[in-house]
Amino acid sequence: MLDLALSDRAGPVTVADISERQQISPLYLEQLFSRLRHHRLVDSVRGRGGGYCLSRLPGDISVADIIRAVNEPIDATRCSGKLNCHNGKRCMTHELWHELNGIIDGYLGSVSLARLVARQQARNVDVQPVRLAPRSIRKSSTRSTKDTHRS
Repeated sequence: MLDLALSDRAGPVTVADISERQQISPLYLEQLFSRLRHHRLVDSVRGRGGGYCLSRLPGDISVADIIRAVNEPIDATRCSGKLNCHNGKRCMTHELWHELNGIIDGYLGSVSLARLVARQQARNVDVQPVRLAPRSIRKSSTRSTKDTHRS
């Protein structure tokens, strides 16, 4: 979805293109996009120049929406919430893991696809190369540089 969101402005994106960029099987991607389309997170465009595009603005799609759509459970409990994790009974730490599930779900629900796009775009900003001082100057200042990094 992040790849799609980053490429979406150019028009529909093919599964083959995403597969090549992300090194994910095209068959697996087709399965995922079928689920995403069913949950109305993406639209498919048929014909020449077709592919997939987002059905909503990236700010209106959360990571939790995506995970739920593709049926990838996020569950820290060993029993998937069935309360049978310890010899058919609830384990002593079930509530801990169940509460963690809620925290994870809340966090993923608060992270939008737009936020991930912005983060990725910021990461890809051209970085100016570090200009190193001549070797003789660097040797004499090595100690002060190490001390600076420790603080």
